Formats: sequence, C-alpha cells, structure tokens
Amino acid sequence: MKKSFFFIIILFINTLNNPVFAQQKGGASYYADKFHGRKTSSGIPYHRDSLTCAHKTYPFGTILEVINPKNGKKVLVEVTDRGPYSRNKIIDLSYAAAKQLDIIHQGVTTVELSEWIWDLTRFKPFVFEFNNIFVKVSHPAAKNLKIDKEKVLK
Repeated sequence: MKKSFFFIIILFINTLNNPVFAQQKGGASYYADKFHGRKTSSGIPYHRDSLTCAHKTYPFGTILEVINPKNGKKVLVEVTDRGPYSRNKIIDLSYAAAKQLDIIHQGVTTVELSEWIWDLTRFKPFVFEFNNIFVKVSHPAAKNLKIDKEKVLK
C-alpha cells in the first residue's frame, strides 16, 4: 500500500514538472487581399504585413507557433480574429505569415500549431566583459585630480 501511494505521488509530481502543450494539425490558408484594412473580430484592423491569424478557440492576443511540416519553417503569429469557418482548416494566416511559411502558392496546406510559451531557458543572458578600458583625462582636469600614489599602489 505504501509503495503504490509513493509511486502515485512521484508520478503526480513528475507530470507537474513536464507541461504538456496542446498541438493541432490541420489545414491553413491565408487572408485574401480584399480584407486588408478591415476590422477583425478583436477590433484591430487587419494588415497583410503583420504576423496575425484567425483561430476558432484561442483567446485574442495568444501567440501561436505555426510550423510547416513540409519544409520545417516556423512563424509566430498573434490571434486577432475568429475563423476559419471551414471544416478542413484550423487557422487563417496573414499574408506575411503565409509568406514566411512558403504556403502562398499552395492555397490550403497542412500545418502544425501550438501555443507559444515564453521560456527563459531558451535564451542565454548577455555577458559584457570590460577588460581593457582606459579613460583619458584632459590636462586641466588632471591638475584638479589629487591621487595619493601610495594608497593606490597598496
């Protein structure tokens, strides 16, 4: 009894440490040029050069990572609209996003999408090293500077 309880606790803790991200696979198309400048469901005007998309269920403002499995290209898009209202499609992309995925000439193509989570472990911090920095002091300023050489050299 104690072993099975211990096993269940360990299993539960392990599932909390490894988040499962929902992924969808399905058809994707892109907005026609006639929608450029029109308001989306979120109230933001659609711009063909912005990286936005329409999705049926994700909340507005959600960042999605869309992958074209045929060529491995990826793009991050923001959900700003609802749709598509077709059975075989799961997402409508802006022209710029479709161009980055190379699906412009394909019409409807299969893509994989998942919610993009900001992960700080992916990024390495910048380290600045200041090894050889010399400050030149002009002659008049050097007169006003009084340095005790014995204290500095200790």
